[in-house]
Amino acid sequence: MASSSILIEGVHAAYGAVRVLEDVSLRVAAGETVALLGTNGNGKSTLMKCIMGIVRPSAGAISVEIDGTRHDLVGRSTEDIVNLGIALVPEGRRLFPRLNVEENLLLGAFRSTARARIKHNLAFCYEAFPRLRERRKQLAGSMSGGEQQMLALGRALMLSPRILLVDEPSVGLAPILVSRTIDKIKELKDQYQLTVLMAEQNFTQAIRIADRGYVIVHGKIAFEGKSADELNNNELIRTFYLGF
Repeated sequence: MASSSILIEGVHAAYGAVRVLEDVSLRVAAGETVALLGTNGNGKSTLMKCIMGIVRPSAGAISVEIDGTRHDLVGRSTEDIVNLGIALVPEGRRLFPRLNVEENLLLGAFRSTARARIKHNLAFCYEAFPRLRERRKQLAGSMSGGEQQMLALGRALMLSPRILLVDEPSVGLAPILVSRTIDKIKELKDQYQLTVLMAEQNFTQAIRIADRGYVIVHGKIAFEGKSADELNNNELIRTFYLGF
């Protein structure tokens, strides 16, 4: 079973004088899929970057527990965090457009644990995403948005992750592709026994696979839903925070 969890306690973060996160606390238990919901500009991506060591919080604590060992993340390099088995699928995919599909996938096998499993993980990626096998020599920049999102997910899986962070997987995708992408995240989570934190503004799609979720508004956690139903049935959240 998955035995990796995330704990975020009282995190504040800013870009210069601009405050982005204020006193954010959340947790993702082992084997859970937790949605971080909110519209653009409310701090979802910044929180993901704080977890990955790309943005350093001005206050608060971020830790993960992996196989019974607790690791504090604040102050660690992104490389160290990746080496713990934490993978980020960034907003906008961030692929290498002039490299082909297989080259992009192989660049995901960064940490030593993953390098030892390249052949196995590559086979798994091609099984999970048959289109990537068909297009393995195609340049990433010439692929459709949906194919690029598959490639970004595949690249993260090449890391042999324990914890998967997915930032805005629906951005730029047609509705049918959003649905397929969200379904694929659930499928990969179950097969790999991952712990997943997914930042998403598409409320309806996100709660289809989330065990529970948080709504972030102006950099603060405005609501914690202890189940998908609790989020779905909260009219205040749907009307005022998510624009429904």
